Formats: sequence, C-alpha cells, structure tokens
Amino acid sequence: MSGGYVSLTTPLSVEDIEPLHAGDLVRLSGVLYTARDAAHARMAGALTAGEPLPFDPEGQVVYFVGPTPARPGHAIGPAGPTTASRMDPYSPLLIERGLRGMIGKGTRSAEVREAMLRYGCVYFGAVEGTAALLAQCVKESEVVAYEDLDAEAIRRLVVEDFPAVVVNDLHSGDLYEEGRRRWRRRE
Repeated sequence: MSGGYVSLTTPLSVEDIEPLHAGDLVRLSGVLYTARDAAHARMAGALTAGEPLPFDPEGQVVYFVGPTPARPGHAIGPAGPTTASRMDPYSPLLIERGLRGMIGKGTRSAEVREAMLRYGCVYFGAVEGTAALLAQCVKESEVVAYEDLDAEAIRRLVVEDFPAVVVNDLHSGDLYEEGRRRWRRRE
C-alpha cells in the first residue's frame, strides 16, 4: 500500500484481488477496456453466435464509460463512470470468462455479485463528477471494436494511477450496504 492506496497493475489475477476489501482505495495502472450497454449487447450477441470477443477478458478490467472526444494533446476527453447496473444483464458472461474487474458507479445485481464471488472478480467505483480528472490518468486510447458506436465503442486505454474504490470484493463485502448500516447506527 502506498499513500493509503493499493497499487495494482493489469492484467489482474485472483491473487491480486483476493486481499482487497470493500472500501479499499486503489490506483490502477496498465490496460483498461471501455464498454457500455451497446458494446456489452454486441459482445453477448457474439458469444451467442459462437464468435470471438473483441478482446480476451481473462485478467482484464472493464471501465463502464463513454468518453468525450479528446482535446488536442490529450489521449481522451472527460471520462466519468456510467451506471453499472445497465451492464448487469451482460456482466456475468464476461466474468465467467475471466474478467477480474469492473469500474462504474452504483450498485450491482445479486446475479452479478454471485458471478463475481464464483469466478473471482471485483467491482470498483469511480467517483462521478471527476470525469476530467479521471481522463488525466489515461495515457493512451485506441478504439479496438465497434467504432460505429462512437463514444460507446470499445477502447483500449493505457492508464496510470487511475483512482477507484473497492465496492464489491471477493469476501461478500459491499460498500453500499456497509455505508447504509453505518448510517442507520447513527440514527
């Protein structure tokens, strides 16, 4: 741990994420893939049709984001997290294929949390309202699939010290549930 953060470099293994607990602060470096609802639906269709995915999810982290166009001198425009529950119908398909992390905002369904525990995946939260700051952590951005989806295309991002918080861990920890319990005790 460095400066109160756990530093992780992708790709991630189960051994990398097993020590994490809900509420831990992390800084991710390496590759993240972007994907929102439309891209997730296409990947689900590809799997149903027996076609390969645009990237191998094994050990990877998907960031639920639709970044804005990059300004001159920047790899990407503002890139704030999208509501993760919109990906819930599709996330288990990637998790069972080795996805180790997801980044978004909001809670996840029971089915997604169950798949995370079963196959070894954590859900990280990124702070909404910090889109311009998060974009500064992105050093490279390249569209790798579904270019016609524009902002929702799948991108391969190279990030450095991307800040996130562990929301759901491999120990059934849930930061949202823990926060609600703490708040109720104060009443």
